[in-house]
Amino acid sequence: MTVIGSSDLDVFPLGLGGNTFGWTSDKETSFAVLDAYVAGGGNFIDTADSYSAWVPGNAGGESETIIGEWTATRRNRDSVIVATKVDRHPQFRGLSRANVLAAADASLSRLRTDRIDLYYAHYDDPDVPVVEAAGVFSELRKAGKIRYVGLSNFTAPRLREWFTVSAAEGFAPPVALQPLYNLVERAAYETSIAPVAAEFGLGVLPYYALASGFLAGKYRSAADHAGAARQPGATRYLTSPTGPAVLAALDSIVANRGGAVPPASVALAWLRSRPNVVAPLASARTVDQLPALLASATLDLTADEIEALDKASAA
Repeated sequence: MTVIGSSDLDVFPLGLGGNTFGWTSDKETSFAVLDAYVAGGGNFIDTADSYSAWVPGNAGGESETIIGEWTATRRNRDSVIVATKVDRHPQFRGLSRANVLAAADASLSRLRTDRIDLYYAHYDDPDVPVVEAAGVFSELRKAGKIRYVGLSNFTAPRLREWFTVSAAEGFAPPVALQPLYNLVERAAYETSIAPVAAEFGLGVLPYYALASGFLAGKYRSAADHAGAARQPGATRYLTSPTGPAVLAALDSIVANRGGAVPPASVALAWLRSRPNVVAPLASARTVDQLPALLASATLDLTADEIEALDKASAA
């Protein structure tokens, strides 16, 4: 287990993404994935109030509803850490005080819980003053509805502004940061966001940790898994500056280890080795995708392996 930033949230070093629940995983399959994740030692579930509003016929909140039904059925709410986010639900857009208060109550209801362990501002809202947004998150914490504050998809200047305002106003500061970060998406995070995370001691929980499945080695050509929900997002890395080189480096490490670990485990273990990274986030559409994710939590790469991946992904 590992602790998120300055909080007391003790989590498994691989967070389970809930974005597939109600999308590519129906309720029964989602329950099976959640059961297998916990059986494998996991305790950290990440979702958002907007998941999965992009699916035709969905309204948003489907993932939270499934997670809430699962914890109620399994009676295990006190043994899992649940993170969710506000700002993208079709009915609760933005970070205004009124919106965040209403959205938090809606999430609590769907999750069937009295508190959210980690509550993120999913995206920045330039139309709302930071003092208002930071203030309402602190208000929720004082009310006991959330335990800790997190930020996602914020620029470095806006992260600094949130901390400056929080210090000046006596608000609860964020403890977690959820950026887009993986072996084929390094530059934006490492050049501007990582220094801020280090300065303020933020626990970093990268999303898209497997680049929509590309780093699992599932997509080797534009025709692979045609029609799959994530295929367009994954295959675009085939023509990226680093995609083919990263796959080759992953394949080499897998081969040198005798095929004992899959590419996904290696890619996640690399992320786990980065400064301030607490737990990469990855989702599993089915139970058979979970072993590779869980294995990453205890896989320690050698210095030579890390160097090879650094070099392949440096461009």
